[in-house]
Amino acid sequence: MNIIITFVKKNMFVLYRKELNSFFSTLTGYIAIIVFLIITGLFVWVFPGDFNILKNGFSSIDGLFIIAPWVFLFLIPAVTMRLFSEEKKSGTIELLFTKPISDLNIILAKYFAGLTVVTISLLPTLTYFLSVYLLGNPIGNIDTGGTWGSFIGLFFLSAIYVSIGIFSSSLTDNQIVSFILSMLISFIIYIGFDYISELSFWGGSAYFISNLGISFHYSSISRGVIDTRDIIYFLSAITLFIFLTKLKLESRKW
Repeated sequence: MNIIITFVKKNMFVLYRKELNSFFSTLTGYIAIIVFLIITGLFVWVFPGDFNILKNGFSSIDGLFIIAPWVFLFLIPAVTMRLFSEEKKSGTIELLFTKPISDLNIILAKYFAGLTVVTISLLPTLTYFLSVYLLGNPIGNIDTGGTWGSFIGLFFLSAIYVSIGIFSSSLTDNQIVSFILSMLISFIIYIGFDYISELSFWGGSAYFISNLGISFHYSSISRGVIDTRDIIYFLSAITLFIFLTKLKLESRKW
C-alpha cells in the first residue's frame, strides 16, 4: 500500500512540475507576476489617491488588499484558462487520462501549479509591509495583526479563484471562453452576493446571502482575527470547485 501511495504521489509531483515548468517556459507565469506587481505598485506607491501609502499619511497597506482581489479577478483566469482547455483542444487530455494517476490527482497537480504561480506573485508584496514598517513613525507603527490577516485572506481568496479557474477550464476547449467563465463566476462569488443581499425582498435572509460571498469572509479575516468559520468557508469553496471539476472530468465515462 505504501509503495502505491508513493508511486501516486511521485506521478502527481511529476505532473505538478511539468505544469509549473510550462508556466515559466513561456511568458505566462512571468507576465502574470509582473503585471500584478506593476498594477498594485502603481496604485500603492505612484498614483495619487486613497490607495497611495505615501500620500494618505497612515502606516497602512490596506490599499494593496483592496486592489489585489480586483487585479486577481482578471489575472488568475488568464493563468488558469489553459490548464484543461489546451489539453482538450490539442487532444493530449486522453493521453493524460491513460497515465497511472487518478483524476483527482491530475486536478490537484494542475491546481497547485496555478496556485504556486499566484503565490510567487504575492511574495514580493511583503516588501510593501516591510517598507511601511520601517517608514512608520515610530518604526513598527502598523497594524501587524490586521496586515498578516489580510495577507492570509488574500492567499485564500486567490486559492478560490484558482479553483474556479480550474473548473472553468474543464468545461470547454476554448481558452477565451474559459477565461470569461472564470472571471464571471469569480466576480459573482467575490462581490455579487453582497449586491444580491441588498435587494429588499430578502428580508432576514440578507445576512445569510452575504455570508455566501468571498468579500464577507475576506473582510472578516483582514481584521487580524483568524475565525474558524472563515477558514472553513475558504476551504469549503475550494473543495467544492475541485469536486465539480472532478465530476466534469468523470462525465467522459458516462
